[in-house]
Amino acid sequence: MTAEGEKEIAQGYWDIDRLAAELGAVRRRWRQGQDHHAEYGAEGFPSRATLTKIMEALCGALFPLRLGPSFVRLHNEDAYVAQTLQTVLSRLYGQIRLELIYAMKGEPAEHVDREASRIIGSFADSLPALRELLDSDVEAAFLGDPAARSVDEVLICYPSMMAIIHHRLAHRLHQSGAPLVARIISEIAHGSTGIDIHPGAKIGRSFFIDHGTGVVIGETAIVGDRVRIYQGVTLGARSFPADEKGALEKALPRHPIIEDDVVIYAGATILGRIIIGSRSVIGGNVWLTDSVPADSNVRQAKAHYEVTSRVEVSAPHRVHALLDEGRDGIAENI
Repeated sequence: MTAEGEKEIAQGYWDIDRLAAELGAVRRRWRQGQDHHAEYGAEGFPSRATLTKIMEALCGALFPLRLGPSFVRLHNEDAYVAQTLQTVLSRLYGQIRLELIYAMKGEPAEHVDREASRIIGSFADSLPALRELLDSDVEAAFLGDPAARSVDEVLICYPSMMAIIHHRLAHRLHQSGAPLVARIISEIAHGSTGIDIHPGAKIGRSFFIDHGTGVVIGETAIVGDRVRIYQGVTLGARSFPADEKGALEKALPRHPIIEDDVVIYAGATILGRIIIGSRSVIGGNVWLTDSVPADSNVRQAKAHYEVTSRVEVSAPHRVHALLDEGRDGIAENI
């Protein structure tokens, strides 16, 4: 079909001018009704696509020989890191500034610039300490997983490490005053790894998530040092208090506190502002809404079950063949 033919068909199916006008009217009604959540407008909005590229570059700057581009070697890694940080921190500053234009609506531009400069400066200064913290996470994964053959394998292959790197960086931005940019960064990791860690969650050293898919860690969760959790674990809220208008109250402590050296196995759900004492072990599929003291071992109650032979029911001739020791060629008949 020719381009002219496609255009004629398209014009018969929809009216672009009408659709654009109606969508514009919907947007304007939304903005008028949500004035207290005003959109960023002409200045723009922090970009998920841009922040994805920024995070990829930051990962390379933190671990140049493993997460950086293929041309990086020992002799040029310092130059690569310096050049990358110069570019990526400038771009991140721009994204933070876009957030602050909204958060500081009505304030002079110089105040916005000053606050953005403070946040990016604090974030940049924290990078060496964050690298050391991430080293402890990589080592914890290597020591905690018998399938890991090297720390390099952990860093390159484990989705949990990518989620933790994103969380450490996002948490620092969240603390410094850029919660929206931080949240976008956490959702970038969530989308690629299936691990959902709110940037507000506080997580200690040597943190290890084994496998990881389906892990959820809420905004006000506190996780101690040397904690290990498995796939499908939820550190969530039990209830959501509302104000007098019925709106959910924000940022109240509502997620668990996990003390040092705790292990939480797959599928466990821990809800509410409860405390899991140090060195405790929480078994798989446990549903827990009460605090437990240190050195606890929490297991799911054993289900009563009966083991029967499917072979006897579905294929009795195979059982008879197995039991007939004097018969030749049993293997061929099974």
